[in-house]
Amino acid sequence: MAAATATASSAKASGPSAPRNRNDTFNQKDKPAQVRLSNITAAKAVADAIRTSLGPRGMDKMIETGKKEVVISNDGATILKHMSVLHPAARMLVDLSAAQDVEAGDGTTSVVVLAGSLLIAAEKLLKKGVHPTQIAEGFQYAAIEAVKILEEISIPINLDDREFLLKSATTSLSSKVVSQYSSILAPIVVDSVLRIVNPATDHNVDLNDIRIVKKIGGTIDDTELVPGLVLNQTAITSAGGPTRVEKAKIGLIQFQLSPPKPDMDNQVVVNDYRQMDRILKEERNYLLNLVKKIKKAGCNVLLIQKSILRDAVNSLSLHFLSKLKIMAIKEVERDEIEFLCKATGCKPIADIDSFTEDKLGYADLVEEAESNGSRIVQISGIKNAGKTASIIMRGANQYVLDEADRSIHDALCVIRCLVKKRALVVGGGAPEIEISQRLSELAKTQAGFQSICFQAFAEAVEVIPTTLAENSGLSPISIVTELRNRHANGEKSAGINVRKGTISDMLRENVVQPLLVSTSAIELSTETVRMLLKIDDILASR
Repeated sequence: MAAATATASSAKASGPSAPRNRNDTFNQKDKPAQVRLSNITAAKAVADAIRTSLGPRGMDKMIETGKKEVVISNDGATILKHMSVLHPAARMLVDLSAAQDVEAGDGTTSVVVLAGSLLIAAEKLLKKGVHPTQIAEGFQYAAIEAVKILEEISIPINLDDREFLLKSATTSLSSKVVSQYSSILAPIVVDSVLRIVNPATDHNVDLNDIRIVKKIGGTIDDTELVPGLVLNQTAITSAGGPTRVEKAKIGLIQFQLSPPKPDMDNQVVVNDYRQMDRILKEERNYLLNLVKKIKKAGCNVLLIQKSILRDAVNSLSLHFLSKLKIMAIKEVERDEIEFLCKATGCKPIADIDSFTEDKLGYADLVEEAESNGSRIVQISGIKNAGKTASIIMRGANQYVLDEADRSIHDALCVIRCLVKKRALVVGGGAPEIEISQRLSELAKTQAGFQSICFQAFAEAVEVIPTTLAENSGLSPISIVTELRNRHANGEKSAGINVRKGTISDMLRENVVQPLLVSTSAIELSTETVRMLLKIDDILASR
């Protein structure tokens, strides 16, 4: 009887109240929902933070870094890179923007805004009781259909058609701080890319072959694409060396023209003046031999790589170089070596014994010139030059220069997208409205949860035209409703004209963007949202 009572009491203990005492994680049905809601809220906060910077009338953000440096930008990737984001889900949106920057280079704000909108749509579906896996799957199919729609409405182009390339570059620059200079910068961007690619065979552009040299002084109007090569560094004139050399033979050395030093810090005490004299004489002979060997190879312009352990040059070697009429340029960075070799046709020389004439590059003129208060070294008439381009960018201050640099980088990426995937879509929110309408039609033909997910995706995509209208001070409801009406009547290229505050034909307005920017934005944002929806717990690791 006692045994039976004990059994009954143990059965009671293992009843419904038992999991409270033990680890009942598996029985907590509301925890995954809370985690999802927390992730969605954090990611939406990031999307809302940069939503106001979308489009030509978007606002700029001023960011103060930890080092008290100030960055002013409206480029989504730059803003998010400098933001201090702690929540792991929100950090995924920062990575999403960086991924779009690598893949397409432009549309870094759009991709985050789109992801934020998809998360809001997913949150509504979750509240209706749709399972997160079903939402993720539905969004994936909707994204595949959206990409197909974009490809259908795209306009194929030929890289020989310079007009279309200029329109794309101008559209990219129109949303930047430097938009009023787009008529000057767009031709520079297009010509620099066309200089380094072969339109017939190339399917990618290495943007490392385009060099942007930033100099304070003058205005952005003075920015130019330079024939030949421009160096950031200036010629060393402290010992009276030349600043202009015709029929130049260019050598690029990776060793130093200074006395050798031991690897470790140590001191040598010399108490005899004859020994001291001998040391100085030895140093002089060592440097003289180096410089004579350089001259013997026929070199008259010397580029010297930056050195960490010891000085690249000293006053004695500079004196010898100026006597032998060799122009010296030091502080060449390690990551510039490849570009300089490609541009000038020279080869890097690691030690003096391998300094031979066949490793030199040849140019008609190397000259240090001064303009707008800054000095630059320009190399022109290069023989056997590789496919490279140099742009000198000027601006009133460092903030303007940095933002202009980012704007030109985005425009270069737009042209790179067109080399990769040779098709354009119109801008101004037109492709998004077209996707929304087509997906809404498709939703009616789908069965079950797919239908709800397609409809939710279609509504979420409309965030781009809505935000464009909001940022331009227009009424988003009336503008988007009118857009839907125009697209329903077959005007596929009708979009928001932010300058006139109306809806007009984006093709006539020359507002176009590469197909790759739009397809990449939809694919990457959907992928991120799917990943966030499938997370049901956040665990800390030790």
